[in-house]
Amino acid sequence: MKIKNLTFLVLFIISNTLFSQNMKEGFTFLETGKYQQAEAFFENILKLHPTNKTARLCYGRALGLNGSSYKAVTLFTNLLNDFPSDFEVKLNYAESLLWNKNYNKAENYYQNLIVENDKSFPALLGYANTLSNLKKFNKAIKYVDKALLVLPKNKNALVSKKYMRLGLANSKVSSKNYTAAEKILKENFIDFKKDKETLLNLANLYLISNQIDKAKKTYIIIGEDSTNKLTSLNGISLANHLDSNDKQALIVSKKAINLLDNKTETTITNQTKERFIQALIWNNKYSLAEKEINKLLINNKNPENWIISLRATLNIYKSDFKKSIADYNLILKKDSTSFDGNLGKANALKASGYFINAYKSAKNTLKFYKKQKDASNFIKNLDKSFTPFVEVKAAYSFDNGNNEAYLYSANSEFPFSTKLKLFGNYSYRTTSNTVTKVSGVSNNFSAGISYQLLNNVTFKGTLGVSASDTDTNKFSQLLADLSLKIKPFKLQNLELGYKREVQNFNADLLDKEIVQNNFLINYSLNTNFKLGWYTQLYYTSQNDGNTRNLLFSSLYYNIFKKPSLKAGINYQNISFKNQVPTIYFSPSKFSAAEIFINIIKDENIAKKKECFYELTAATGFQFIENNKKQSTYRIQAKLGYKFSERSLLNLYGTQSNIASATTATGASDFTFTEIGLRFKWYFLKKPFFKQKK
Repeated sequence: MKIKNLTFLVLFIISNTLFSQNMKEGFTFLETGKYQQAEAFFENILKLHPTNKTARLCYGRALGLNGSSYKAVTLFTNLLNDFPSDFEVKLNYAESLLWNKNYNKAENYYQNLIVENDKSFPALLGYANTLSNLKKFNKAIKYVDKALLVLPKNKNALVSKKYMRLGLANSKVSSKNYTAAEKILKENFIDFKKDKETLLNLANLYLISNQIDKAKKTYIIIGEDSTNKLTSLNGISLANHLDSNDKQALIVSKKAINLLDNKTETTITNQTKERFIQALIWNNKYSLAEKEINKLLINNKNPENWIISLRATLNIYKSDFKKSIADYNLILKKDSTSFDGNLGKANALKASGYFINAYKSAKNTLKFYKKQKDASNFIKNLDKSFTPFVEVKAAYSFDNGNNEAYLYSANSEFPFSTKLKLFGNYSYRTTSNTVTKVSGVSNNFSAGISYQLLNNVTFKGTLGVSASDTDTNKFSQLLADLSLKIKPFKLQNLELGYKREVQNFNADLLDKEIVQNNFLINYSLNTNFKLGWYTQLYYTSQNDGNTRNLLFSSLYYNIFKKPSLKAGINYQNISFKNQVPTIYFSPSKFSAAEIFINIIKDENIAKKKECFYELTAATGFQFIENNKKQSTYRIQAKLGYKFSERSLLNLYGTQSNIASATTATGASDFTFTEIGLRFKWYFLKKPFFKQKK
């Protein structure tokens, strides 16, 4: 009997050894990542040996790793029922929960496994990966470190830790904790020197936090590996664009495009072509960009979203917003989560005057990309344009006719919605002549509304009263300012208006109670080749029986974008029906021409705790009646500081000897100077219509 048992035991060991050897090929498939072959192999084994635990385990792993996670969970659940105390089965069941993205269930199960065996490397690493998927990165790193104590320098654990750091750093970037994010990312270099993914995340962090020089240096490091040269150049090109150096961005992108060949990977080829076309657009080379986009469209009968996005971007730069919105809708039809589609559409809708829908698109972007900087800034900037503010100003002016004036004013704007705004203004002005001792005071109050009738048509109307008091006269007059602002075609703006005002430049004029009824047309035209044209027509009827015709036209060229620099030519022509030079400047014919240069860093572009400025300098000639030409000059300057996103202060000043600068008496040698101080405060943190939410 003993001999029979011994013989049976020997035969059992031999058969199991042979069985294990028969499965060796399947083990190799699993170890080398050939999961489809492994799945087929162990499926055949189980047909012959349906109850073999090892074969069932391996088949389950092959299923899960080959994408059939639900089947794997089912298989390991059945195994657990058959072997409830087998720790290896429990580990595989827990991992199948991870494959099937049942992270909460996996978290609880791994916790129990660690209680059962706190030195199990698979349990510790599996738990760490589960926590990472749940975005509990700090805790995940704690447990992957415990796994590394069990198996020091294990490659799988180190790779997992790398991605946990990437996830943790990304969460810090989202909360604008850039210093902490940088520190976390650099910790990856301890185990993975010059790791490409980490370097790319680091470069992106520097771009987001506006550390452009650091971003460029990081992209240069990436490019030290010749296989990453194109990635490096594409990144440097973008960094130059964000640094307002679009010419250099194009130069770098051209280098990248010239490195492309038939051996270049498709993904990096597409990224390089995309950056090159973007660089062309940034440099206003719209025709070349369109040609490159058309090449891509010809070669792609069903173009990918990135190609459509390029065409949409080009149309935004060309102010063809209808076409741009249509393209973004195509992108979103294919992929509703597209970042370019959602935020690009928001920008196009805003530029088209569809503000409510612009809000919706931007919020949709944040739904898919939590706390994304560009989308958050878009909403913040849009909010600011509808946030109530008050603006106060104090100014002192004088001229060479011995006239002085002091002005104090307060102006407020209160939007009730994206369509309706309420305006209010009060000004107090005193004027006197230091020689004649004549003086006068005027108090002006007005209120009005602005309403967006259509996306491209806005009506603005204000009514008010001017109460004036001079040495010999006291009166009140109605004030009015009505206008219709229209965007008839792309790159064009038209304003039709009527304005009723009282002449109050000096005390003598104020005493005459001269009321002007101005009928005006303003027209501006921009182009895609940096030229711009602005024209203003005035017809003025006065209560003293006089009339005035005024034409002003300006042709200019935009030299730079940031800061904005433009230069051009101005021309104006004025004629009055009656000439009353002893009362006010009223020639039968007057013309002036000047060349000018203007540089500006707009207050809306300036960041908080940053300066903004503007300087205009002009010189030319004026012709009054049949007199000889006279040289003219004009200087206007502004310098301010933005204390926060809600408050700013600036000084401003102007000096001019152009006779038409105002209706001054005696114009042949007229010189006018004004200096002032302005403070602006957004007294609500966000739009009124958002306060209730």
